[in-house]
Amino acid sequence: MSHKITGPSNHYQRKLIRDLWKTKRKIWRKVSKKLSGARQQRIEANLYRINNKTKKNEVIVVPGKVLGIGELTHELTISCLDCSQSARKKIEASGSKLLSIEELLEQNPTGKNIKIFY
Repeated sequence: MSHKITGPSNHYQRKLIRDLWKTKRKIWRKVSKKLSGARQQRIEANLYRINNKTKKNEVIVVPGKVLGIGELTHELTISCLDCSQSARKKIEASGSKLLSIEELLEQNPTGKNIKIFY
């Protein structure tokens, strides 16, 4: 018998996926589906892409990792699964907020005015 492992093996990520799904909100279920897929399918967003596709004071969710290539020229609230050290420094230097997906879920359980960044 062989077992095929599906989804993440990380306990934190499995709990996060379940919590997002239980909200029964469309936006959180989309994030949950994206996180429960294969690791190779996760989003890796560079700061220059985030800067080009967002406006000032928006709230975005990146169901993956934020990388530090580029600069942010306006303030945002970014929620992500993981973030590189250089991206973290640049985000804080621009005056933006960096949250975990779990923290954003607690702050905004309805998911209003949040964009998923693909």
